[in-house]
Amino acid sequence: MPKNPKAHVIKIFCSNCRAKLYQYYKGGPGQLVKCYVHRIQKDYTNGDLKCPNCGQEFARPTDVYAKPANKIIQGKVITKGRVKK
Repeated sequence: MPKNPKAHVIKIFCSNCRAKLYQYYKGGPGQLVKCYVHRIQKDYTNGDLKCPNCGQEFARPTDVYAKPANKIIQGKVITKGRVKK
């Protein structure tokens, strides 16, 4: 788990078919824009950034602050878990 005291676990689902994609440690408040690869607790995908059930692409690989991350395509995922405003 990351050392950030504000980190909390969220579940990420496909917006099309509601299949579970990730269990992820989110570091703060706000929308999910990117997923750092090292914060993914459980990965239910095949690693190709597509939904294993319907095949919809939900993210693109990128580097953010020299760390590998997955840039989320807005509207392609829904999140559930602790919400902070």
